[in-house]
Amino acid sequence: MRKDITLVAEPRETRGKNAARRLRVAHKSPAVLYGGGEPLAVTVSPKEVTKILMSPSSYNTIFNLEVQGQVTPVIIIDWQTHPIKGNVLHVDLKRVDLNKKMVAKVPVVTTGDPHGVKLQGGHYELVNREVEIETLPDEIPENFTIDVAALKLNESVRAKDIPMTGSMRLMSDPELVISHVVSLREEAAAEAGPAEPEVAKKGKKEEPAAKAAKSAPAKSAPAKAAAPAKKK
Repeated sequence: MRKDITLVAEPRETRGKNAARRLRVAHKSPAVLYGGGEPLAVTVSPKEVTKILMSPSSYNTIFNLEVQGQVTPVIIIDWQTHPIKGNVLHVDLKRVDLNKKMVAKVPVVTTGDPHGVKLQGGHYELVNREVEIETLPDEIPENFTIDVAALKLNESVRAKDIPMTGSMRLMSDPELVISHVVSLREEAAAEAGPAEPEVAKKGKKEEPAAKAAKSAPAKSAPAKAAAPAKKK
């Protein structure tokens, strides 16, 4: 979704960890602008980038980037944040042609209390929280909102059930499950997982030949021959 936001960026010539560290001390973040030619290394305000990422349209926000007086529409395609502080460390931006379709991931929001939960004792699960579409940049929605009040037990909402408008075209698998109502028994069985195999008995397994020898009847020793009688 396009917003009336202009982010001012400055070209940067130095690169590397030390240069990036100095920029962050000065409350700036390194960034790279892609698309329409060679990548351009710039610096941006991490606070302004955070505001865009925290807005309802988040990373799907199309805004203006001003570099040395030249303004172009851009979108955030990737970013890196500090693992503890959460502040923006690096940003990748891409120029946007407003007349060409682009692929975007759009969040899915569900509303209402499912019939299968209220009256049938089922359990509602949100399985996938976004779908991928192709559309013109100005037509990227903040989210898709689906009413699941009529959803009954063992019924589901799939990606194909989300209405596409304007230039939108669904790119995700049409059968992708967004949410469903399942019985508590099925859910418990799924959480339990497959039954564990029977534990083998301990001890050394006998060899077939040894086993056969034990079961065979014992042979009697041969009788000794009688000694010859002495002559008188």
